[in-house]
Amino acid sequence: MANRILPFITLVFFSTLFSMVIGDDGVAISKQYPLVVSTWPFKEAVRAAWRAVDGGHSAVDAVVEGCSACEELRCDGTVGPGGSPDENGETTIDALIMNGVTMEVGAVAAMRFVKDGIRAAKLVMQHTKHTLLVGEKASAFAISMGLPGPSNLSSSDSIRKWSKWKENNCQPNFWKDVVPLDSCGPYHAKASMDVKEGGCSTRNLMGVAEPRSSLVGPHNHDTISMAVIDKMGHVAVGTSTNGATYKIPGRVGDGPIAGSSAYADTDVGACGATGDGDIMMRFLPCYQVVESMRLGMEPRLAAKDAISRIARKFPDFVGAVVAVNKNGVHAGACHGWTFEYSVRSPVTVDVEVFTVLP
Repeated sequence: MANRILPFITLVFFSTLFSMVIGDDGVAISKQYPLVVSTWPFKEAVRAAWRAVDGGHSAVDAVVEGCSACEELRCDGTVGPGGSPDENGETTIDALIMNGVTMEVGAVAAMRFVKDGIRAAKLVMQHTKHTLLVGEKASAFAISMGLPGPSNLSSSDSIRKWSKWKENNCQPNFWKDVVPLDSCGPYHAKASMDVKEGGCSTRNLMGVAEPRSSLVGPHNHDTISMAVIDKMGHVAVGTSTNGATYKIPGRVGDGPIAGSSAYADTDVGACGATGDGDIMMRFLPCYQVVESMRLGMEPRLAAKDAISRIARKFPDFVGAVVAVNKNGVHAGACHGWTFEYSVRSPVTVDVEVFTVLP
């Protein structure tokens, strides 16, 4: 009898220990639900999501609570109202939510006058047959569905930042191949843009894009992208951001684009992304991560593969992804900066922050 009990005890001990292992390469393994994973050290947002999901709420509802907390806290000035002014000094909101069980998506982009981006996105998913609403019409929809507004989303900090930018002749900015009538525009296309006789452009003959690093940094592209696995093993993701600082009015980043900023499939897992959204949305890195995991790739390799695909074409690009599979294994990858992501699981007493080096 003793001989039969000992292997059983050893197996239980090993299984418990295995669920708590943190690997040398930064990959963490947690076989237990629920689980909350978020880009950046947005600890209060993760705690809010954890309280919801640990209390029995669905993954979708937990994502809403987590991202909403970040909007209220104005995480790093890049989420929620009061940050990232556009060229006109206005703050607008992009947000997305995705249900990994039904594959439903709701999103808003360039939304004015309404601060609750993630809640507006959920309303799109719940109460329309659409996926994405934009601009003032998104605002009107959100207000009609009961969200507060209209309100001014700018703050004294965002207006001060915008004023200094204007004093610096509106530099840096997101224009290219244009001529301004004065230092801050309006802008007009150049009559001739590096075009040889015969109409063939001489630009980008090597397939490498121009540098953008001066436009993107850890404090102007800190999208919150959150993934939650609930007690049923269901997966959801959500994002919220006020976009790129000094963006051209009307610009939509990757935040509300399913497959770029986030993607979820309960059968596989989830992914969240942050960084230069204008570049990243061209590659749909989170869709790539989830599909790679579907084919059997572990999260660490799936994340690295998605980032490397972008870096090969845009060596100066700045961005990161975090991947989590349906078993709770998570890992990140980045390029151009040091990336951090946050995790809360049943085997941790509080939020843990993982650092990923480029």
